[in-house]
Amino acid sequence: MPRRTRTGGRDRKDRRPQRSKDVLHGGGGHRARDFRCAGCRLDVSTSAPGTAHRNHCPHCLTSLHVDGRLPGDRSAGCRGRMDAVAVSARADGEWMLVHRCRSCEALGTNRIAGDDSALALVRLALRPLRGAFGAEPEPGAP
Repeated sequence: MPRRTRTGGRDRKDRRPQRSKDVLHGGGGHRARDFRCAGCRLDVSTSAPGTAHRNHCPHCLTSLHVDGRLPGDRSAGCRGRMDAVAVSARADGEWMLVHRCRSCEALGTNRIAGDDSALALVRLALRPLRGAFGAEPEPGAP
């Protein structure tokens, strides 16, 4: 099929130039601190209730290997995708997510946030019981 040509209206060179992306993503824009989830591709805000350093998706609990020894230091060089593999409870009753990096197999923990999906957290907590009662594993589950 031949390409259509414009017979009327503005030509390509007469168009207004496209806005630069720093309008939305540059310092102080409304998306300056957001990140896109490596698992479900959801746009996630870094501000979250219950934690000062969000680095996981509230929907699918996927994270990136960005922190080294301290939460929020962003000193890890791996940058691999980290999948939530378990939930742990601290002595004070606070739940922690346990993530495993797909690239370097490192394990890490971080606090759950107030807006994390309750369904995803319960599924993760009940994962060890699935095998005990003969239930079929979820597709794609390790």
